Amino acid sequence: MISRLRGIVREIGDHRLLLEVQDISYEVLMPASLLRTVPERTGPGGELELVTFHYQQLEVGRGIPVLIGFFNEVEREFFVRFISVSGVGPRAALKALAQPIPLIAQAIDQGDLAMLRSLPGIGEQRAKEIVAKLQGRVGKYGLIQAKETAAEAPTAGEATFEEEAVAVLVQLEYKKSEAKEMVQAAFTRNPSMKSSEELLNEVYRQRRPAQEPPAATALSTREGGPGGQAGAPARRTRPTVETPA
Repeated sequence: MISRLRGIVREIGDHRLLLEVQDISYEVLMPASLLRTVPERTGPGGELELVTFHYQQLEVGRGIPVLIGFFNEVEREFFVRFISVSGVGPRAALKALAQPIPLIAQAIDQGDLAMLRSLPGIGEQRAKEIVAKLQGRVGKYGLIQAKETAAEAPTAGEATFEEEAVAVLVQLEYKKSEAKEMVQAAFTRNPSMKSSEELLNEVYRQRRPAQEPPAATALSTREGGPGGQAGAPARRTRPTVETPA
């Protein structure tokens, strides 16, 4: 199984690129949201390293090997989770990930069906299935940053799940000092966490944009009227009837 490739980008096309590795060119498929950033991520001479998802596409009488490329292990992990939803295969997921992965992860976490329906090939029912399967489990993918800075390598050896969480944040292109602060703050809020996934979800929950306040306050003000009490019934005045002289 091919899990990683490093070579020279020879061609970029629609949902794919050709990566030359020691005189052999590999066709690597990529989600559009990642493929757009390839030019900024290539090194001197067009060098690029990709983490790959390798599978066999079955056709009548044969299996065709397919490589799908990502920039890091976390993006590939999100892809694997995404295709765990019933009816979402690798090709469908490749097409659907037209928006940046962190935006899709946030939409799943917040149950934003409208955003999910806007993804190519994802209809109403599939959007509901994605939320039902993955909501509450994709927080750390919402932490992926778009900036193109080199990530530090995770520390080798046995690591605690706190160190694993820091390593993932570093891989997501946060500075190591910033990652440690984020993990520490998450533990202060919720010291009962037992895994790096719980910890990263807690970090994500504290960093995602605050939801807009419900419209109930404005509604109550309208019902009460200017200067009135919310929910208080309006006073009704009886009409004055003049007696004829």
